Amino acid sequence: MQVNHPLLNLMEYRRLFLEDYEVYINIGVHDHEKKAEQRVILNVDLYIPIQINTPKEDRLEEVVDYDFMRETIRLRTQKGHIHLQETLCDTIADAMLEHPKVVAVRISTAKPDVYPDCASVGVEIFRVKPT
Repeated sequence: MQVNHPLLNLMEYRRLFLEDYEVYINIGVHDHEKKAEQRVILNVDLYIPIQINTPKEDRLEEVVDYDFMRETIRLRTQKGHIHLQETLCDTIADAMLEHPKVVAVRISTAKPDVYPDCASVGVEIFRVKPT
């Protein structure tokens, strides 16, 4: 199957999303960040061709399961301290793209408790599986 970039024709893709998923993880480069977990909010969009993600028999096995996104994040965040949100986004994106049905992914992370004068600081990445 040829993979087209989803932004070229989003009508051919189903977007599966995980919104405002909150985790507490060891992340940060500063000494005070290495001593305690921080709250991180993740948002994930997976793009899957409709032709391979449309159930014909209304069965979970016919689609990508939401548990896949949550489990992928859980496995990465339990591997130990992460210095940068960029690293977190990259490794989660790579893992999501390993799913055979996923052709593109958007991941954002936000640390809402860093500064008192803003809602959060974060990173976002969009990746397409190589053809």
